[in-house]
Amino acid sequence: MTAKHYCEVALPVPLRSTFTYAIPDSLRDEDLAGRRLLVPFRNRAMVGVGLSVSDKAPTIAQIKEISGLLDRIPALPPKLIELGHWISRYYIAPIGETFRAMLPPEIELRHDREYWLTDAGRAYLQELAAGSENTDVESSEFEFLRRFDAATEKARAIQSAAVRRLPGGESAAERLVRRGHLTAQERVHRRKTRTQKIIAWNPAKDEPSTNPAEEKIREVLTATRGPLPIAVLMEKAEVSRAIIQRLEKQGHVLAWEEPLVADEDPWDTDFTPPSNDLNAEQRLALAEIWRWLVAGKFTAGLLHGVTGSGKTEVYLGAIEATISRGKTAIVLVPEIALTLWVGRLVRARFGETVAILHSGLPDVERAREWWRVRHGQASIVVGTRSAVFAPLENLGLIIVDEEQETSYKQEETPRYNGRDVAVYRARLEGAVALLGSATPSLETYHNARDGKYGLLELTSRVENRPLAEVRVVDLREEFRQQLKTRPVSEALRAAIALRLEEKTQAMVLINRRGYSWSLLCRSCGAFVQCENCSIALTYHKSRQRLECHYCGYSIRPPKKCPKCNGEFLYFVGDGAERVEEYLKEKFPAARIARLDRDTVRTKREYQQVLGAFASGELDILVGTQMVAKGHDFQRVTLVGVVAADLALGRPDFRAAEKTFQLLTQVAGRAGRGELAGEVLVETYYPEHYAIQYAVQQDYVSFYEKEAHFRRMLHYPPFTALASVLVRDRKIENAIRWAKALETHFAPFENRGVKILGPAAAPLARLRKDYRFQFVLKSPRRSALGQALSGALDFCAAKKIPDTAVIVDVDPTSLF
Repeated sequence: MTAKHYCEVALPVPLRSTFTYAIPDSLRDEDLAGRRLLVPFRNRAMVGVGLSVSDKAPTIAQIKEISGLLDRIPALPPKLIELGHWISRYYIAPIGETFRAMLPPEIELRHDREYWLTDAGRAYLQELAAGSENTDVESSEFEFLRRFDAATEKARAIQSAAVRRLPGGESAAERLVRRGHLTAQERVHRRKTRTQKIIAWNPAKDEPSTNPAEEKIREVLTATRGPLPIAVLMEKAEVSRAIIQRLEKQGHVLAWEEPLVADEDPWDTDFTPPSNDLNAEQRLALAEIWRWLVAGKFTAGLLHGVTGSGKTEVYLGAIEATISRGKTAIVLVPEIALTLWVGRLVRARFGETVAILHSGLPDVERAREWWRVRHGQASIVVGTRSAVFAPLENLGLIIVDEEQETSYKQEETPRYNGRDVAVYRARLEGAVALLGSATPSLETYHNARDGKYGLLELTSRVENRPLAEVRVVDLREEFRQQLKTRPVSEALRAAIALRLEEKTQAMVLINRRGYSWSLLCRSCGAFVQCENCSIALTYHKSRQRLECHYCGYSIRPPKKCPKCNGEFLYFVGDGAERVEEYLKEKFPAARIARLDRDTVRTKREYQQVLGAFASGELDILVGTQMVAKGHDFQRVTLVGVVAADLALGRPDFRAAEKTFQLLTQVAGRAGRGELAGEVLVETYYPEHYAIQYAVQQDYVSFYEKEAHFRRMLHYPPFTALASVLVRDRKIENAIRWAKALETHFAPFENRGVKILGPAAAPLARLRKDYRFQFVLKSPRRSALGQALSGALDFCAAKKIPDTAVIVDVDPTSLF
């Protein structure tokens, strides 16, 4: 009898351990490391990742077997498995949830839940049927269970899809499962691949037809387009399906099935990239990157270039050099919106070898692109932070554009930073990590100054175009003169009017969604707040709703104060919607659009707005930070920043850095073509160093000033930082658990770890959870890691739920 073998499997559950499964004889000869496996877990089937195989039997008595294998080849190559282990250790994240973030969408399987009535449920049903004074809840449960009784008599289970249509749905069913009145079991079915019929003209039947419809089909399929999906052919030839089917029977056309894929994006077609000759600084930067690539070992470098200095051209040159050496490349951008622009440029240069990966793609399309990369059909990947896990082999280059952006940090488990993971992956692969920005994070610039990273600098714009002139509008002085406030200052209004006369374009940035920030009662001074979060609701005039941007809770604006019943309610602050309305009132003939998450929900809508602005169909574009970076509009000569000091009031040690970065980035949108640009910055705090250095576009001076404060207050880059959040729906539990954790952290004060807290988090309540926060600082990362990993072990020993404690290593914000 052959010895039994066992596989360690990482499952997507919030536990920091792997699970051991027996390998069935049918899979004995398969290499399971890195492959997705279907395994039984409790009372359902789950998909996990095989990590290692051993013939050593585990100590537990009963070992379940692996149910099935999803992949023909390992989904994750060895280097990505090693990367996943590092992320789990470094970010104190459950290993299974870490690997889930690295895998493609699970489109091969469909999970269904089936329900049956138990004997206890049948007895309860009979009890309810005999009762004459049932409560409303009991009456609804009787009607609910009656459906299951009828199905059970016919030896049939009720599927979850049918349960969802019943009053109460799956939540009612699961409640009855917990009480033992129903039993449930999960079933897993393999999905059929969706296909479409492709039609091609049979070359053996090339004689012209006397039938106009048939001749039109022949012309479309031969002279014009070639093989087409049947739906597209019906539209192009303006014929019915019956005519095509008749031609298929007669042998005039050939037909076959192909997997259904996403439509070709017209945004990516018919696009000619701008041709730019490299200047001396760009050539020097590329020459240095070429030396790094030729060396064939890990190198991290910072490409620090002013806005409009041509960093993208350097990226393209670096990719070309990488591909010429037989290597592959990843390009990371901070937001889905920027994948559209960067993806177009890279595809225009490198064609079909480019894959796009981001969470905004439909699951089927994302999985298709992911497997295209895994099978070696694409050698360049462009995407957001999750694209750092693209299964490219022979990796030579990872580019992180706008590396300072906080959107590279994932805000759910695993809480990794895409930029830092990119650097570590480059180290594992012996590749080059190139971080680019006009306003680098303090951590990255500090590493470059210390020699840990190479430093490449582009100090001037392409073609020696001047940087835009930046002026500060002191809103305090304007109020003294006019004794009232407006959504847009008089100086900015006049500047916009001038641009409309000159037939150029203007952008207005206000980093606040909605019409008004909040609704204030002038009787008691209370804001109308979210019922789930400790935050004021934002007013959206177009929807006539007060909304919470954290949990989605919304109500109609009340006529009276919910707290004191007062009638004097007042809208406070102006958002992007109000600024757009004000500009339309002042400039009725101007073509104005707004770009934020309220006006564009899909990739297509985003493309339409940006395309209209780029082609000159719009005069003024109002937007949130979505418009602040990465875009290249040649006719924009004015950028106005409304409420530039908004972020400075947040309880966040990065507030000044984020303000400086945002102002510098948005200032870079002006004067990128042959026309000179101007930037107007509105503020009540013009003396603040972040605003002053942004006006001067002096990054080095800002770094020196901010680094001085960070060093004195023991914040990154001079110390390692972590946040530990304790939360629960009941405030008593959150307080008790936070106090318990305090006893665990106390001894670490003598081991080089500074412990702040517990204290109520800046957002003390979020999505119904009460939240208390610890902040941990240490000059030694190893000491910090010991305190954090020990905290999770302590929580397990004290029966504190895993979901109640959130550990965030290297947080980008303490808010």
